[in-house]
Amino acid sequence: MVGLSISEQHFVKGGIAQDLRTDGRKRLTYRPIYVETGVIPQANGSARVRIGGTDVIASVKAEIGRPSSLQPDKGKVAVFIDCSPTAEPTFGGRGGEELSSELALALQRCLLGGKSGAGAGINLSLLVIKEGKVCWDLYIDGLVISSDGNLLDALGAAIKAALANTAIPKVNVSTEVADNEQPEIDISDEEYQQFDTSGVPVIVTLTKVGTHYIADATAEEESQMSSAVSISVNRSGHICGLTKRGGSGLDPSVILDMISVAKHVSETLMNKLDSEISAAEACEDES
Repeated sequence: MVGLSISEQHFVKGGIAQDLRTDGRKRLTYRPIYVETGVIPQANGSARVRIGGTDVIASVKAEIGRPSSLQPDKGKVAVFIDCSPTAEPTFGGRGGEELSSELALALQRCLLGGKSGAGAGINLSLLVIKEGKVCWDLYIDGLVISSDGNLLDALGAAIKAALANTAIPKVNVSTEVADNEQPEIDISDEEYQQFDTSGVPVIVTLTKVGTHYIADATAEEESQMSSAVSISVNRSGHICGLTKRGGSGLDPSVILDMISVAKHVSETLMNKLDSEISAAEACEDES
């Protein structure tokens, strides 16, 4: 946690109230975003995202698996987050473990629609190779390198960029196999297909400080928050997931207003992120 003096607290809150934050931004403006793809050669896809002083890496590893009996027509995705102790002293030991679990759960809700899978931003049906028999298991790992607030949005952006960078091998499956047997599969070493990220959302976190809420809060601003709501929105403007943190309760009308604002902010964020991903992919191809 960032420790601020009383005067600094008044300065932060006063600036937000006047729509002029300490770094010169307006309440709903993001810091500069930088994207680099292909940062981990061993992964099927990877990306590094920096939003201001927050720096994160996400990687995607695809492995052959078997669909669950409850969802035989879908593949599986697991999200793991690690908060490096070098990013923040409080990340060492149990503090880092608790935050890592909290972020992983929030990302699971925002990207996969929670346990029910309703509104999932990642289409798990695309990961099925043979229904009930063979599927792709995607393991998404996120690493927090440097923390200056708004970790969830940064990790969500890095995962979206890593998925856009992900190439999955083409698989041929033997057709003649008994119902109780696993089919033989042949994984290509030469043919790959890009993962479809058209439905993958961006995450917009609105942090309530005083009577106002702000986008892309810094660590200083987060230290003064009463609560924060993270909303994942896809390109069509549909809500894929929502999660809240902070002890202060919110009136339902405030949450509905936050969702409306998040939809508006997500358009700008989505366009900026798409532009950065395209530029990063072009740089990777040239190198």
